[in-house]
Amino acid sequence: QVQLVESGGGLVQAGGPLRLSCATSGLIVSRYTMGWFRQAPGRDREVVAAVSWGGGRTYYADSVTGRFAASRDNAKNTVYLQMNSLKPEDTAVYYCAADALGGSYNRISSYDYWGQGTQVTVSS
Repeated sequence: QVQLVESGGGLVQAGGPLRLSCATSGLIVSRYTMGWFRQAPGRDREVVAAVSWGGGRTYYADSVTGRFAASRDNAKNTVYLQMNSLKPEDTAVYYCAADALGGSYNRISSYDYWGQGTQVTVSS
């Protein structure tokens, strides 16, 4: 059974950092494209970042480029999202997801497995 469990969310002041983790079981992260998405109240879920299955490529939404960094630890089967210089508009529930077939990294439909999400709240 595949499980993805996010952690590390919380309340942070604008300009501060947070690091999210996504611990997985039942899959080998090195064989999956791993994505980070977020969903703010009243808005659609959107891609934030992704790490390709080989780990050689990372992708970022324009809104987080230069502030967020996605990475993976294959030995721990865990992926991370380091978020720096957080802004109030980054407030959302953050989800990690796994894509087995290497589809479009920014499409929700490409991902086969999802975590339950972790809340990130950035105060001004």
